[in-house]
Amino acid sequence: MRMQGNTIFITGGSSGIGKGLAEAFHKLGNQVIIAGRREDRMLGICDANPGMKYWFLDVTDRASIQKVAAEVIDEFPGLNCLINNAGLQKVHNLVGEPSLDDAGMMEEINANLVGAIRMAAAFVPHLSKATEAVLVNVSSGLAFVPIARYPVYCAAKAAVHSFTLSLRHQLNGVGVKVIELIPPFVRIELGGERKYAEVERRGAPPPMPLDQFISEAISELAGDADEVAIGDAKKMVGATSLDTVKRVFAGMNH
Repeated sequence: MRMQGNTIFITGGSSGIGKGLAEAFHKLGNQVIIAGRREDRMLGICDANPGMKYWFLDVTDRASIQKVAAEVIDEFPGLNCLINNAGLQKVHNLVGEPSLDDAGMMEEINANLVGAIRMAAAFVPHLSKATEAVLVNVSSGLAFVPIARYPVYCAAKAAVHSFTLSLRHQLNGVGVKVIELIPPFVRIELGGERKYAEVERRGAPPPMPLDQFISEAISELAGDADEVAIGDAKKMVGATSLDTVKRVFAGMNH
């Protein structure tokens, strides 16, 4: 992926991985546009990074995606990179009462999967005409080996991986490079601080610091790989046999 001179649109850019990638690409000399639902945070990020722009966007809302895509492409006709990063992560326990937060489940699927598909559909027609165009879908190591307490999130990210494979095949020869960025367990707001307290209580491996993840991700994205797995996510992506998946799953869900 070309690392300078791009115009990059990043969803979920108000915090975490989206914010980290936005700031890193901005420092490299790219025009960066972030999108999300927390306008106060995006204002602060843009104030701290002169030249960066933002749009209010709800990726769970089809009309919001269509409106923002049209506006961004109109204002930034040189846009050549979309990073689908927005997402939600919720705990779901299907044992007990109530057995499922149905509204929460649908919001999670819409944020992590449906939103990414709709974003791709909204931007691909433009990207197919752009110079050195790139579409990055941020999935997760949990797409390959899930954690049982986050069953909907893991399933949605597994679907993002599958969708990315199909999208890459469909865009082969169109001039749009499709990359899957596969993070490990990274310390961000996703899931809340209670998640990290639980990890510490169980003595599980600690999350990767966000700045370390961003540094490694930027370095790896500068290459030509279609799948960019970072840190421990490499082990999860590499767990290809059923026996290996079961062994890694058991270790992660003890």
